[in-house]
Formats: sequence, structure tokens, C-alpha cells
Amino acid sequence: MTARRSTTRSAAKSPAKSTAKASVKAKAKATGASRARPGLKPKPNSKPKKSPRAVRPSAAGLTQEKRRMSTILRRLHKEYPDSKCSLSFDRPLQLVLATILSAQCTDERVNMVTPHLFKRYPTAQDLADAELVEVEEIIRSTGFYRNKARNLVGCAQHLVMHHNGEVPRTLDELVALPGVGRKTANVVLGNAFGIPGLVVDTHVTRIANLLQLTDNKDAVKIEH
Repeated sequence: MTARRSTTRSAAKSPAKSTAKASVKAKAKATGASRARPGLKPKPNSKPKKSPRAVRPSAAGLTQEKRRMSTILRRLHKEYPDSKCSLSFDRPLQLVLATILSAQCTDERVNMVTPHLFKRYPTAQDLADAELVEVEEIIRSTGFYRNKARNLVGCAQHLVMHHNGEVPRTLDELVALPGVGRKTANVVLGNAFGIPGLVVDTHVTRIANLLQLTDNKDAVKIEH
């Protein structure tokens, strides 16, 4: 009796286990839920996932942006039809010196000071040989006159030593001059030589962001 019962029980359990295993395998195969065991190599026909492509602006979007830019430029030209550099100068050297003086100072004040400065030191060589005390006295009203005087004389000495007293026409050479940064260099390139350059200061940065022309705060990134 005992042998028959155990045989009957094992026989009754076997079909149920087989059915359950078959059901699990079928579900795993249908849903793709089967996972590779650790240490097993992926199947040869398995393909790596592709990274998503960068989204490019549509042609319609570019056209709309160009129209908006044209509108902005047209309105600016209408509002400021005769816009030009407000610093007074006759030669590139004079513009370099005037722009150095314009730091933390109004252009009107600079234009009141530069006639005397340009007359006293008409060439780079003249200014390179100047006494700092005398230059400081001439430009005192522009503020920070000691630092500016050192930059003016140092700039003139650099021009004499490396450029035969002439103002260079490249951004890299201009920013190598004492007292000359990217803003001053672009002012000189655009107004003295007619070489396009974007002059970016705090005001340009603020307006460019306001008009949604850029979302950068860095002057170099805004230039490009």
C-alpha cells in the first residue's frame, strides 16, 4: 500500500512541474525577459544600441531665425542710422591710445584729453620716450591715470620694438600690447582698418541676451 501511494503522488506531481516550466519558458521567450547568464557571451546576431543622432534645426527654423535677425538689424539701423565710433582719432595709433583711456571713463572725457596727448606725442617713438609723470598729468582726468599712463608708454614701446612703430592688423598681435584686450583690439580692427570684429562689453552682452541672440555670458563665445 505504501509503495503504491508514493508512486501515485510522484506521478501526479510530475505533469504539474513540467507544465509550469513550459509556461515560464514560453512567457520569457514571448516577452524577451530572458537574461544572459553571467560569463556567457552575447549571441553573434545581437546588435549594439545606436546612440541618438544630434537634432539639427530644420530649414524652416533657420529661415525664421534669419528673418528675425533681419528685423533686428533693420530696426537698429533705423534707430541709429549714423552710428560710428565716438572716439576722435585720425590714425590707428591715436585710436589705440584713446581706447585704452576709455576704460572706466566716458568717450566725451577722453575726447577732451586726447588732443593735447596726440599733439605732445605724435608718434609711437615720442610716447615711448615720454616721462610717466608728464603723461599722468595730461590724462589725469580720465581716472586710473597712473595705470593708464604705464599702459600708454608700454604700448608705444612695444610698437616701436616689435612693429616698427606701426599698429598691427591682427587680433593676436593687438592683444599682446600693454593695456589692449579683445574689446580694444576689435574696436581698432573695425574702425581703423575696416576689418570686421565684434566688440563685446557688458552692455553688448546684456542686449544680446535680451534679444535672445545668445545665452552666453563669455565675451569670446559671444564673438564666435
